[in-house]
Amino acid sequence: MDNELKSSVLKTGTSIVGIVCKDGVVMAADRKATAGSIVISKNTKKLIPINNYLAVAIAGNASDAEMLIKIIRAELKLKQLRTRIRPTIKEAANLIGSISYHSIRQFKTIPTIVGTLAGGINPDGTTELFTIEPAGGAYKVDDYDANFSSGMPFILGFLERNWKKSTSVKEGIELAIEALKSSTQRDTASGHGIDVFTITKDGIIQVVEHEIEPTYKERKK
Repeated sequence: MDNELKSSVLKTGTSIVGIVCKDGVVMAADRKATAGSIVISKNTKKLIPINNYLAVAIAGNASDAEMLIKIIRAELKLKQLRTRIRPTIKEAANLIGSISYHSIRQFKTIPTIVGTLAGGINPDGTTELFTIEPAGGAYKVDDYDANFSSGMPFILGFLERNWKKSTSVKEGIELAIEALKSSTQRDTASGHGIDVFTITKDGIIQVVEHEIEPTYKERKK
């Protein structure tokens, strides 16, 4: 079942990436939304700040992703109101995993298929990145990940050669941009824009918002 879910997510098409840096976390995503071989949207936001301490990047069916984001936002708010304690990023990731697990295990004609990267700031100011697979497993990321996005092979291949434990957030921004460029050049389901967020003790900040427009050049003879 897990392998079938992973294959389904890969078919949906997207590129997301999270990079753990020595002084924070960098997350990025492309903007293309597809349905089979058709581009449905060129401006779909796949990297969403949930609140002032958590951001998620989504790979999967668009409607499932939109609903998951609404549920995460509401559940985290309810948890904080009930306990009067702000959840940690691990708790938030486990919540997302639990939602994904129960959604996929319920009998449905069309199952919910979403893979998620969750990055954020803990109450003590530390930052963390988690990857949540479509079947609900939540795992802490110590280096980098692209979940099960269709651009994953190109992103991970690039970061395998270029990421270091000493990578700073400033360097991580450039790595994220280049990783998505590598993906959008080879993955037909990714492209049309790049969004990059930094997650540090200063908060969750969007540092890159690029549109990718086609240009035509005369071929040199």
